[in-house]
Amino acid sequence: MPAAKKTKSVLIVESPAKGKTIEGYLGAGYKVVASYGHVRDLPKSKLGIDVENNFEPQYMVPRGSAKRIQTLKKAVAGADIVYLATDLDREGEAIAWHVAQILDLKPEQVMKRITFSEITKEALEYSVAHPREINQHLVDAQQARRVLDRLVGYSLSPVLWQKIRYGLSAGRVQSVALKIIMDREAEIEAFIIEEYWSLEAELKAAKGTISASLYEIAGEKVNLTEEKTAHGVKADLETATYEVSDIDARPVKKSPPAPFTTSTLQQDAYRRMGYATRRTMSIAQRLYEAGLISYMRTDSIKLSDTAHDGIKKYLNTLGKEYVLPKIRVHKSKARGAQEAHEAIRPTDPMRTPEDLTDRTEEEVRLYRLIWQRTIASQMPEARFLQSRIDVKASGKQDYIFRATGRTMDFDGYQRVYPMNKVEDGELLPEVTVGEKVTLEQLDATQHFTQPPARYSEATLVKALEAAGVGRPSTYAPTIATIQSRGYVLNEDKRLVPQAVGAIVNQLLTENFDFVTESKFTAEMEDKLDGIAEGKSEWQPVVREYYDPMAKLIEEKKADIPRMPVPVIETDEVCDLCGKMMVIKSGRFGQFLACSGWPDCKNAKPILKLTGVECEKCHEGELTERKTKKGRRFWGCSRYPECDFATWTKPKMPEDELKNSEV
Repeated sequence: MPAAKKTKSVLIVESPAKGKTIEGYLGAGYKVVASYGHVRDLPKSKLGIDVENNFEPQYMVPRGSAKRIQTLKKAVAGADIVYLATDLDREGEAIAWHVAQILDLKPEQVMKRITFSEITKEALEYSVAHPREINQHLVDAQQARRVLDRLVGYSLSPVLWQKIRYGLSAGRVQSVALKIIMDREAEIEAFIIEEYWSLEAELKAAKGTISASLYEIAGEKVNLTEEKTAHGVKADLETATYEVSDIDARPVKKSPPAPFTTSTLQQDAYRRMGYATRRTMSIAQRLYEAGLISYMRTDSIKLSDTAHDGIKKYLNTLGKEYVLPKIRVHKSKARGAQEAHEAIRPTDPMRTPEDLTDRTEEEVRLYRLIWQRTIASQMPEARFLQSRIDVKASGKQDYIFRATGRTMDFDGYQRVYPMNKVEDGELLPEVTVGEKVTLEQLDATQHFTQPPARYSEATLVKALEAAGVGRPSTYAPTIATIQSRGYVLNEDKRLVPQAVGAIVNQLLTENFDFVTESKFTAEMEDKLDGIAEGKSEWQPVVREYYDPMAKLIEEKKADIPRMPVPVIETDEVCDLCGKMMVIKSGRFGQFLACSGWPDCKNAKPILKLTGVECEKCHEGELTERKTKKGRRFWGCSRYPECDFATWTKPKMPEDELKNSEV
C-alpha cells in the first residue's frame, strides 16, 4: 500500500521574528516564511496613481524586495496549502492581497487567509482550522488611505518646497498634529500670568493637628490676588477665634481603567517610564512576536473569553475578595474604535513579569505594565474613606479653612496596578462640630498661574485620538515625521515648535485648511471605516476628497508669497570662510551653520556651557549635548582633543548658589 501523500503547508507572515515561534507550535508539516512587510508599493520617485483612470494605483516592487519575492516564490512552489498569515489590521490585509497578487497564487494551491491576535498554540491551531478569504473591503480601505496620503503629499509638498524650502511635507494626519501643537503654542504665548496667594494654617485640636487651607472669605471662595490684601487677611486671622464648623466623611470608590489600546499604552508607557511612542511600539512588537502579548495595534478594549478565564484563574491566587462575580465590561471612549479586535493583553495571565527571565529589562517593564493593566481591569474597585473638616475663623469677618484626607479601606485593583505613588491623603484627627481649636501657624504664600503645558508625545496621541484623527498604526510614525522634518523638537520630553513648523502651519492653515482641520480629517477617517465595512467604494471617496483639493491648490498656489524661514544671526564667525554663523534647526535640535551655505557647508553644535570644569583635562568646560536618539549627556568643550563624557548631570554653579541660600 503506497504511503499517504504528506500535505505541504506554507505560512506567509510579515516578520521573520515570529517564524520560529509559529513553526514550533504547528509542527514539521508547516513552513513559515516572511514577506518583511510590503512586497510592493507606490513608487517613491513619482506619483504612481493614474488620476484620470479612476485613481488606479501603479504598484511596483521596491528595489530591495526582488530577492524576498524570489524566496517566497520558491517557498510556495509545490505547496498544497498557502496560508496568508499577515497582521490582522488593514495594513496586514493589504499585504496579504499584494502577496497573493505578486506570487500569482492560484485556487488550486488552496490559498487561505488566516489571522490571530496572539501567537499561541491554541490561537494558531484555531486560525488554521478556520481560514477565510481575503477581505477586499479592508484591502480597499488601505488602498484608499495610501492613495489619499500620496495625493495629498504630492499635491501640497511641492507648494511648500516652492514657497518655503525643499524637503518639507504635508499630510492628512501630520498636518493636523502640527496644528494642534501650534495652537497650544499660541495659547501659551497669549497667556497672561496672574499673581495669587494662598493661606495655610496649622490648627491644634484636642486629638491632633489639622493642616488646612483658607477656602472661603465672607461666604465667597477665596481669591487673593495682591500681597497687601493677603497679608491684611493674615493679620486678621492671627487674632481670630477658631472652631470646627462642619465634618463630612463618606465612602468613595475608584474603578479600574480599561485594558490597553495602542493609544493608552503609548500614553501610560510615556507617563510611567518615559518611553517615546516609537520605542513603546518597537518593544511591544518584540513581545508580540515572542508570543507574550496579543496584537499591539488596536483601538479595542474588549477581552476574549480565554483572557477572562486566565485572569480569573490568577485572581483566585490573590483571594476571593479580588474576584468579581461577573465580567466587568468597559465602554470605549475612542471615536471609531474597531471593536472586532482585542485589547492589548498578556497571552497567558498566569505568566507574571517575574517569569520573563530571558527578556530584556525594557521588555519586562512594558510587559509588567500590560500585565498589571489587564489583570486590574477585572478586579473590584478600590474603596476609600474621604473625609473633610471645615474650621470657621471669626475675625473682622468670617473665614472657612478646609482640610481633606483620604484613607484606603480596600485596595481592590490597586493591589496589582497602583495608579499613583501616594493614594492616601492626610489622616485627619478625630474632632467634633463646635470644638474649639487654636492657631499654631499661619503662612501666606505667593503663587503665579501657569500657562498650559506643551504637548508631550503621549498627550499629543491623546489629543489626536480624542479628535478622531489617525488610527493605532499612525500615531508613532506621525510623531516621528513632524520631528524628522524639523517642525518640532523633543526637548525635555515636550514637543517644542520650531520656526519652520510655524511657517508650514501658517501657510497650510491660511490657504489649505482642509489638511489642518481635525474635523475634516476625522470625517475622512470615518469614510475609510465605511469602506472597510463594505458601505462604500474606495474610488468615489478618493474623488470626493481629491477634486476640490486639486482645484483649490491650482487656484491659490500662484498667489501665495514666498515665506522663508527666519534666520537667527549670531556674532560667531565661520572658521572656514569668515562669514557669520546663523542658528538653524534640524531633527536633532538647533545648530550653528555658515550663512554662506551652500557654498560653505560648515556646521557645528551649539554648546550649552555649564560653568563646570572638565575633570579629565581641567582645561575645557562641560557642555550639555544630545545623542542622535535625544538622550542628554555632558562632554568636554575641547572635544575631540578631550573625549571626557558622562550621563550624570554636573552640579551647576547656580545649583550651589541655590543650596547656599536655603
